[in-house]
Amino acid sequence: MGLPQEQTAAVKSGSGHDATAPVKQIPVPQAPGPGQILVKINWTGLCASDKSLLHDEWAVFGVAMQPAAQGIAGHEGAGEVVAVADDVKEIWKVGDRAGVKWVVSVCRNCEFCTNGTDELHCPKQVNSGFTAAGTFQEYCLTDGRYATRIPDGVSDEEAGPIMCGGVTAYTACKRSAVRPGQWLVIPGAGGGLGHLAVQYAKAMGMRVIAIDGGDAKKKLCKDLGAEEFLDFTQVKDLAGEVMKITKYGSHGVVITAASREGYAAGPSFLRPGGTLVAVGLPKDTDVVAGAPPIMLALKRLNIVGSVTGTLKDVEEALDFTARGLVRPILTKGTLHDIDKFCGLMAEGKLPGRAVLKVAA
Repeated sequence: MGLPQEQTAAVKSGSGHDATAPVKQIPVPQAPGPGQILVKINWTGLCASDKSLLHDEWAVFGVAMQPAAQGIAGHEGAGEVVAVADDVKEIWKVGDRAGVKWVVSVCRNCEFCTNGTDELHCPKQVNSGFTAAGTFQEYCLTDGRYATRIPDGVSDEEAGPIMCGGVTAYTACKRSAVRPGQWLVIPGAGGGLGHLAVQYAKAMGMRVIAIDGGDAKKKLCKDLGAEEFLDFTQVKDLAGEVMKITKYGSHGVVITAASREGYAAGPSFLRPGGTLVAVGLPKDTDVVAGAPPIMLALKRLNIVGSVTGTLKDVEEALDFTARGLVRPILTKGTLHDIDKFCGLMAEGKLPGRAVLKVAA
């Protein structure tokens, strides 16, 4: 049976805070180009980055959705391969399960692509929902040489959020350099990214101090494996409490919350030689990840950043779910719920990760 001529997609309309993503009918790509596969998207995650691109929150940093994206955001897609270009038929066949990530393709020739660890910085990379049409559509083209194979034991609705949120949390835990048995503080631990970081950190042998607000977030974090929970709405001296628990401070901090407060307080949680990992991306231009130079120097602190993950990182992140060690907490909807979910996300009221049913 051939492909349909039209498909459902959520397409950006307007700009700024008032932008929306109404559902429309658009043409279906009828044939993959060289190196491409066409994936029928069963489920896609809704990432905070999608909200930022749809609402132009990063335009002040020079980062805004490009015309090539055709107004279609989304970069956490999971589904079934329905068409394969001739030159990648040795990699994929119709019926295989595939994931579409933030990085759609890389050049495979530059220094970053060939060093084996850093293709995320390829200057010619193409990004889903940013410089290419994303996963908020039923049929999505992606590079067959960089798409991710979804393993058995991982459902499409779980795999979608791991394409970005899961692997981002996983690589941030690795970047923290925290070893098994050492302490990791996670501000925003009950959020869509934070609750995944708690699970990855626990699975990697780290001792987790979760920071968030409210009894519901406390229960969630403790259920997911956090050893300690600090409620920022109740505890006035968070750094003091971290010191009481750890004696000298935590070995690492992963800032998953895109908040001014998290970045301001983060360095004070660290012991000498500790590492702060910047992950959450505030829209305000004056939020800085760092500490006064005297603090950095005297405590020999490390301030690093982390963004998504390599092709290998994604495979590793999925393996944690295949083995039952990490399970995204999901709030499910459809493409029609994008605007509502973006609003809840902005208010900090969206439980876990949002996933959208796309294809019928």
